[in-house]
Amino acid sequence: MAQANTRGPAKNDRTWPPTSLLGGLSQAKRHALLAAGTRVRYPAGKVLIREGEDSTFALFLLDGVVKVLGATGNGRDTLLAIRLGGDLIGELAALDSRPRSATVVTCGPVTAQLFSCAEFLGCLRDDPDLAHAVNRAVVGKLRMANERRISLTGCGVDTRVARVLWQVALSYGERNGRGAVIPLPLTQPELASLCDAAESTVHKSLRRLRESGVIATGYRSVTVTDLAALRDAAF
Repeated sequence: MAQANTRGPAKNDRTWPPTSLLGGLSQAKRHALLAAGTRVRYPAGKVLIREGEDSTFALFLLDGVVKVLGATGNGRDTLLAIRLGGDLIGELAALDSRPRSATVVTCGPVTAQLFSCAEFLGCLRDDPDLAHAVNRAVVGKLRMANERRISLTGCGVDTRVARVLWQVALSYGERNGRGAVIPLPLTQPELASLCDAAESTVHKSLRRLRESGVIATGYRSVTVTDLAALRDAAF
């Protein structure tokens, strides 16, 4: 599964976003958690979890980006979410032992701490603070999914594109003056699946935002040049 693995804690203490699960733990709690499990490294394009399979391990992402994909009725994959360093993936199957509900693929090199189901449940049992943090993370994912579904209902594609970019910029963007850099390798088809719109229509919406000076786009990259203007376009 992994390119390489080692037991034990990290050699250095990374910094994760405070909104992420790892970033929200105290340094002592984080060190204790990462002393367990197995350090694993994956190359770009690696399928870590496949929808429908019966595996039950969980992964705490340390570095890198993964995409969470779901199969649609016509056999195509739709982008459900993006997860970064500090986030937890695979916890649902570890908690309920049911088949995987989505596929997870690395967007580039990824380093993570892998926990077997027994290790993961043992950590939650032994540390109520960690169990509470995991519960908050699961609830946060559900809230975000519901908010995105509601926010995209009953509005045009231009508004949907602006709202998705606004949500991604707030969740993952790196602030840069009046704007924010979105450090995610999002393709236009993937952005279209997040917006629940045709790729050609999303392309036109992005062009209008670009011409208005709200965003700048490059190869698989988006920079929000004016967050206030993007908020106005979104809401």
